[in-house]
Amino acid sequence: MDSNDFAPDWASAPGETIIDILEERGLSIGYLVEGLGQSPNRVQELLAGKIRITNGIAEQLEDILGPSAHFWIARDSQYQSDSARLEKGTRRDEEEWLNALPLRDAAKFGWLQDSKHLSEKIAICLRFFDVSSVREWRVKYEHVLADAAYRTSPSFASKPGSVAVWLRRGEIEASAMVLNEWNPDRFKEILESIRRLTRQRDPQVFIPEIKKQCAQCGVAVAVIRAPTGCRASGATRFLSPNKALLLLSFRFLSDDHFWFTFFHEAGHLLLHSHEKLFLEGVERSQSQEELEANDFAQRALVPSELLSTLGTLRADKREIVKFAIRARISPGIVVGQLQHIRRLRRDQFNSLKRRFRWTHSE
Repeated sequence: MDSNDFAPDWASAPGETIIDILEERGLSIGYLVEGLGQSPNRVQELLAGKIRITNGIAEQLEDILGPSAHFWIARDSQYQSDSARLEKGTRRDEEEWLNALPLRDAAKFGWLQDSKHLSEKIAICLRFFDVSSVREWRVKYEHVLADAAYRTSPSFASKPGSVAVWLRRGEIEASAMVLNEWNPDRFKEILESIRRLTRQRDPQVFIPEIKKQCAQCGVAVAVIRAPTGCRASGATRFLSPNKALLLLSFRFLSDDHFWFTFFHEAGHLLLHSHEKLFLEGVERSQSQEELEANDFAQRALVPSELLSTLGTLRADKREIVKFAIRARISPGIVVGQLQHIRRLRRDQFNSLKRRFRWTHSE
């Protein structure tokens, strides 16, 4: 390999070589300060690469430490070249990172302050994610990057940056919530009363009640609108051993999908690893964990004594409504379940589903 082709992803200041020589010879920094005739602070800046090695300094270093003045000039030039290359690469990486984030939606939703200056945009986004660099962001959200095209066809794939922004907004909202410690037994108990909320028509009534009841069990429920490029409908993860996040996007704006997703995510919290992030997309996965969460959601929504009856319902509006009353759930959920098990076509009885919309303030 030609040495000219070597381009490390780091830059070594000449001061590192100076310190190595001092340590090899058993000399102190004070010896260097005295030899250079500079203040200690000035010498520390030299060692950190904040001061260029001039011809005069190079000649002094030759007298004090031995290598030629030419060596020190070349050493400094290489450091400056490597630093400039890395800075250019970092800025390019930062620009690519910003382009992958849904900045317009994030600003419109009030999550991020808008700015016309590139450096300020980068700083705002890094603060939002609570990271110091794009590299740290990639490490922190590598699970999102790896799972970005989760369970969807290529034409419907989510964008990793958009999913990460949505997840982070959920984390921020969860951090502001006051929760009891995680209590799986209590959480399982309250799902019955939450199921009855499916008959409540107004999200401004049932969403605060969901949040209140779940907070008592250590679960922070956040309903966050998905930005452009994020096709997630729900997600769960444990933020700490005693605090879980259940995140919903209300993406399809219908009651059947919202409630099934809620109970599906609840199933993940009760049944599966606390170390994993579960992310739900357009097409439900056929993994064992997802099948178990689907089954949990269905059983949580439809009382066990009525499950067999569900599979025999006729395509009749009155029969569907009567079953919903018996099950104490909304008719839309019954329609969604019947469509899922193919007792109904996807275009049948959708008028029984409640539809919602986002307001400007949400």
